[in-house]
Parts: sequence; C-alpha cells; structure tokens
Amino acid sequence: MQSARPKPIHLLCGRAMASYVLDTLDAVGIQQAVVVTGPNGGRVSKRLLEEPPDFQIRFVEQKRNLGNGDAALIGLNSFDDVDDDDDDVVFVPADLPLLQAKTVNHLLAVHRATDAACTLLTAAADHPLAAAAADRVGAGQVTRDRFGRVRAVVNDYDVFVPREPSAAADPGDGVDSEGLEIALGVLCVRRSLLAPALRRCQPDEATGHLPMSGIVEVLTESGHSCETAVIEEVGDLIPVDDRVQLADAEAELRRRTNRHWLSRGVTMVDPERTYLDATVELGTDVTIFPGTILQGKTVIGNGCELGPDVHLDRCQVGENTRIAQSSASLAAIGANCVVGPYAALPPGSTLADGTNTGAFYAGSGSD
Repeated sequence: MQSARPKPIHLLCGRAMASYVLDTLDAVGIQQAVVVTGPNGGRVSKRLLEEPPDFQIRFVEQKRNLGNGDAALIGLNSFDDVDDDDDDVVFVPADLPLLQAKTVNHLLAVHRATDAACTLLTAAADHPLAAAAADRVGAGQVTRDRFGRVRAVVNDYDVFVPREPSAAADPGDGVDSEGLEIALGVLCVRRSLLAPALRRCQPDEATGHLPMSGIVEVLTESGHSCETAVIEEVGDLIPVDDRVQLADAEAELRRRTNRHWLSRGVTMVDPERTYLDATVELGTDVTIFPGTILQGKTVIGNGCELGPDVHLDRCQVGENTRIAQSSASLAAIGANCVVGPYAALPPGSTLADGTNTGAFYAGSGSD
C-alpha cells in the first residue's frame, strides 16, 4: 500500500477495511474470531474496536511474517476451548472488504452438506477476473485425482491465463484453463484437524513461509475428503493490495451503500455523484443532489434536501432542512432550517430550528 498505516485499517467509505470482513462474518453467525496482525497490531485492534462486531473478537500478533499457515496456527491458540471436535474454523484474509455473506454461506453450506474435512472457496480458472482474485499467497490451482477428488492446491498461475476467444487451442501448451478451478484463499476446515495438518506442511523453499493451502494435500493423503464451493461473483474475492484496488473497492462499496438508501426511501438525483460513508444515517424522503459528500456518523432527518455541492462531516441535521452549496463539520443543525448557499459551519456550530442563514454565512463554532 506504500503506507505507514497497516493495510487492514485503510479506510473505505469511512470504515476500516477489515471491519467489512468482520461484518460479513457477523452476518453468517460466526461465534468468535481471532484477528492475527503484524507487528503494528496495536493500531489495528484500536481501530477495529471502535466499531466492534457483535461476536467475541481477540487480537494476536504474528511477530515475523512466516506465512498465512503460521498465522492460522497462532490464531488457533487464542480461541475458546470447545467440547465439539467437529467445530469448524473459517479462514478469511482481512483484505477482502467486498466479501458478501451469501458467498460465505455458500462455502459453509457445501462444507456441511458434504461433511468434508476442508472446503475451499473456488472459481473457474477461465473467469475474466480469476487471475486477479488468485493473486495472493495461499491461492492456487485445485488439482484432482483420476476419480475427480480434490488432491491438492498448487501455485501454478500459468493455468489461470484464459485464452483469447479467437486463439486456437494447442493441446501441448499446458495453458488450457477449461474445467480448472482456482482456490481463492478462503476456506472452512474442521478445527480438530487444522493444527495437525499445518504442522505437517512444508514451508515454501524460496520464502520460508508456511502456506495455508498446504493443508489440502496433507488432509487428502491422510484419507480425509476436501471439497470445493465454486462461486461466480469472483470480483468480491479480489484482494485490496494497492491504492488502485483500494479505489476500485471504495467505488463498489459506495454503489452498494447508495443502493441501500435508495431502497429505503432516499432520492439521489445522480447516485454516481453522491458520496456517502457507510456510517451515515438517512431518514425517509431525503433528497440528495449531485456533489453531496456525507462523512462520519452524520445523521440526516426525514424530508431534508441536500445539495448540490454539500459537504457534511459528523453532523446532526433535523427534519425538513434544506442545505445548498455549504459545508459543516461536527455541527448541529435544527429542523426546518435553510442553510446556504456558501455557508460554512465549523466544529461546534449550532443552528436553532427554523434558522435561515442566508448566503455566505459563517458559523462561530465552539471556543
């Protein structure tokens, strides 16, 4: 990310990236989670605990980056003891903010229906986004035995390059991706088998990292079954590894946020030019004109009209208030007010119900 900030707490629509992953796990009924961080774990835990999920969460640091398999071993030691040997563990990278609950539910449904020791979330290798989604440590090609049973996951990305539609297939080039699957780094595994399998895995010779994907071959060689849960919406599994992908993920999250409020009785004249943080709360019959930016825990009352070109950060706005071409931060604006154009309300500003600021109003703010 070219940043001093740990990747899991880079912001998307006003929230930490990893908070979206925790929300998804909460939605599928996860009972407890362990977040394995790098050496800057204090910053990560502080930020994520500002918006804690509704289930138990713990934090543990991986002092040296020895791979995601090593991280899983560290995390396992922090879970509560359970009496059920068939308890399952879901492994999810923290840089998947677009991951949806329906995707994880699909993984869990296949895992339970097949009674597998391990189930991998996978996609068809010829999917247009497959290569991008597989671009992480722990992803790779799913290989099968002659009976079609999952055998291992290998990191051979050449097979993920789909052919051009007009290209003639060469049976000898080894790059035909038809029928192949890629593991996307998200999996569910029986808890009692995870630690023993990881301890039998061999570190990567080049990096010394212990890959999580190595447990598949260990389990199958021990006689356990591994299954795959194939998905079609691969875009949700593309990791955020740089600023370009961060911007792409934010655009998608904003689209989802806007669609949510549109379905709840909010009018957006131009949704593509309306920017709402995921922490914003809107009443019904709110109308938002282009160029409006609402950030932080801003709350907008019923019947308000905002915009064009309004910027509110952590503000409270009463019902039936109109704000145009103005900005405010940490301000309280009453009901039935008319604010702007070109008003500026600094932190601490308060407008009583029915206030009409007129043009170029400058609030006094707090001392």
